[in-house]
Amino acid sequence: RFEDFEPSETEWKELCGCQKVTRTECDFSSAITKYDDIHHLRIRTERREEVSPWSSIFEMIPYFIAQIGPPGIELQSTNGVIKIKISSPEANQDQKMWINDLNFNYNLIIWENSSNAELRSQRIFPVQIIDDLAPDTTYCLKVQAIIPPESQGLFSPIHCIKTTHKAVNDPLCATNLSIFALNMEFHLHWNNKYKQHISYNVQYLFAYLKSLYDDHSMKWRNVLGCENLTDTHCNFSSVITTVSGIYLRVQAMGEYNKSCLSKEIKVDPLITNEIGPPGIKLDISDALLHIQISPPGGSRRDVMRQHYYLAYRILYWKNSSSDAEGIQVKETKQTIGTVPNLTSSTLYCVKVQVFSKAYNKSSPFSKEECIKTPGDKILPLIVLATFVTALVVVLLVAALLSFALYQVYNKIKYVFFPSCRPPLNIEGFGEQVFISPYLSATEEQIENCFIIETTITEANQIDFKDYKHSKQSSRDSGNYSNEDNNSGSKVSEEMIEKGTI
Repeated sequence: RFEDFEPSETEWKELCGCQKVTRTECDFSSAITKYDDIHHLRIRTERREEVSPWSSIFEMIPYFIAQIGPPGIELQSTNGVIKIKISSPEANQDQKMWINDLNFNYNLIIWENSSNAELRSQRIFPVQIIDDLAPDTTYCLKVQAIIPPESQGLFSPIHCIKTTHKAVNDPLCATNLSIFALNMEFHLHWNNKYKQHISYNVQYLFAYLKSLYDDHSMKWRNVLGCENLTDTHCNFSSVITTVSGIYLRVQAMGEYNKSCLSKEIKVDPLITNEIGPPGIKLDISDALLHIQISPPGGSRRDVMRQHYYLAYRILYWKNSSSDAEGIQVKETKQTIGTVPNLTSSTLYCVKVQVFSKAYNKSSPFSKEECIKTPGDKILPLIVLATFVTALVVVLLVAALLSFALYQVYNKIKYVFFPSCRPPLNIEGFGEQVFISPYLSATEEQIENCFIIETTITEANQIDFKDYKHSKQSSRDSGNYSNEDNNSGSKVSEEMIEKGTI
């Protein structure tokens, strides 16, 4: 029964195939469909009509008590090596406890078939070439399936096979493959013993393909930019991803289409890569030493910071013969660091190291950079003098500008809006416009007057004399227009005519 039922006699079910058995064992695999559930088992003995009480209840979870069975093995011997192909422990089962076969790792134990053989153990993939074997020698081996971290399965039956004769190492093949990786830039180097014309193709295979149970020999691809090379090095950064590793090999091609494949080399990008030193820049302000850090990696710095979680170790010290203080250490995850409590007029030197705790990697230290702090009194005096000078210049410029504007205003007002006005007795006389005393006026015309003696009435004489007297006064003032003169002459003529009449 399952644990989620309440204890009851009616909830127990008989196991098919395990009734009235005469042996002390029974296979009830077909009755288990849920490997993570708790199951309860009990058993009793029967003899003719006699029946024993039920045994104590046995509790189990199938997933935790089941053992991993032995894997299947196929062997092939060729050119002095052994090619092994492994099948999953559950390959022939319809119902699987470990649904994903990729969860299995495999451990190989191999030894020579002799009395004093030494066992050799190594992790292998489902399809693997076992090399470094002696030719014409019989080897025995067995394989064990493992589910990390601790679940170990049963070993397969022992298989033995004899290696064939190994061909002499071809000098055409590339040898001594090595990786140089710095700041996520990856370069492959190799050696060449062949002296004649030869070209190389660098090939790669994603590491996860080796975990599959299919043959991956046809899945190798050429690295773009590393084809038909005559040099013995190649930049293969274009095929690097931080998700999984890759395998590399070099195909050498000589005359008559002859080719040879080198040994494979594995690249785990984040493990193989080395971290370069950072760049630093120093500045002093507000009695603080500011350290600006440039992370390593150039165009790939974002990838490095994302996967390595970089931190920085700052070393700084006083570079002074009179002060023998030791080196101070400060660690930060930011790209900007500060050092307080600086001493005036002192040369401070700094260098920085990048490190990643997760991958246990650290870079060399950066180049040493130094900067001198200003003195206590000189800096405030310089700041004060600069401020006072700037203030005086601003005030002086403002005063000169105000004075200039005031003078221009006075001139404009004096020319276009004069403060002086003509006398009241001639103001507006003849409606002459007075614009400015500086503007020249046209020369006034003087009217000639004549006295005409005639016989007029006494009343008319008085009016004429009054007019004459008024005319003379206007003449004496010298401020009347031609228009007034003309009008005056017309009045005289009219009055003379009236007098005559």
